[in-house]
Amino acid sequence: MKTRKVLLGIAAAGLALSLAACSGGRGGTGSDDNKQGDNKGALVGVAMPTKTSERWIKDGDAVKADLEKLGYKVDLEYGDDKIPQQVQQISNMITKGAKVLIIASIDGTALTDQLEDAAKAGIKVIAYDRLINGTKNVDYYTTFDNYQVGVDQATSLLTGLGVVDADGKKTGEKGPFNVELFAGSPDDNNATFFYNGAMDTLKPYFDDGTLVVKSGQTGFTQIATLRWDPATAKKRMENLIASTYSDGTTKVQGILSPYDGLSIGIISALTAAGYPTDALPVITGQDAEAASVKSIIAGQQYSTIYKDTRLLGKEAVKMADDLLNGKKPEVNDTKSYDNKVKVVPTYLFQPTVVTKDNYKEVLIDSGYYTEADLK
Repeated sequence: MKTRKVLLGIAAAGLALSLAACSGGRGGTGSDDNKQGDNKGALVGVAMPTKTSERWIKDGDAVKADLEKLGYKVDLEYGDDKIPQQVQQISNMITKGAKVLIIASIDGTALTDQLEDAAKAGIKVIAYDRLINGTKNVDYYTTFDNYQVGVDQATSLLTGLGVVDADGKKTGEKGPFNVELFAGSPDDNNATFFYNGAMDTLKPYFDDGTLVVKSGQTGFTQIATLRWDPATAKKRMENLIASTYSDGTTKVQGILSPYDGLSIGIISALTAAGYPTDALPVITGQDAEAASVKSIIAGQQYSTIYKDTRLLGKEAVKMADDLLNGKKPEVNDTKSYDNKVKVVPTYLFQPTVVTKDNYKEVLIDSGYYTEADLK
């Protein structure tokens, strides 16, 4: 009897270990303790918002290449700025059995149902550059310090106008300078961070009269640009010129633009209205897109914010690889990014202001662009 009990105990233990091993290999556990062998060659879904901006094409290609170097399969999709299309793409990734989703959302509030399905399947979700809001089912986030981006944009506007020097110190210049403000897309969580950083920086100069927004349009909803659309920014700039700067003497001298694509549209409106290309207002930007860097070199756009998306892509890949190998991804911010349901653990990178004075050092010496790219 003792021998029989021992044998039965050994059999039961073996069965339990077998069941545990099977359970650990399925996506439905929702745990971070997957073993490396379980996820060898796993599928990773990568959802990018659009191909209208060169940075998203670069981001998608880089993330895909780095994941494939690690032996993972990749389903890379672009949503063409159409929310239903991205929703369907993510649903398809879940159906195909993706183990991790890396998502740069078009609308950070539109994916609740899909991420609920992902959570039920044990699929981990990494928000890429744009925070996904209104759901507990986003596990990690990697981005740049978006509030600081806004601070840097506003500071470069002040520098370009001569209000502060290169070190950010006041020069004593009191203006007044006529400026107009543009903001990003209201469905992109980052846009409000950019706006808040910029407005907090500019407020003292509005208060003391150094800067004047002659249109009176300063609220986020007044100046937001849906889908970051350059044509929308161009049209709004045309309307501002017609309504506020059409008396033949009043000129706009500075424009806070949060994105290079918008800056190009703004410049087009200004030149069509008779502003000479060698005497445009001080115009900011973001993303260091090649067309805008060329514009900066030519003395048209004043500045852009460089965010080395190579670092961002590699961090997203590292997070995915850690999750697929049972490791806890590294983060450096656990307080800033509240998606209205949870504070999402985040890895932040710092942005860099680029002007005509430093573009070679920042963009060419780092290998982000070659000289030929900017000719």
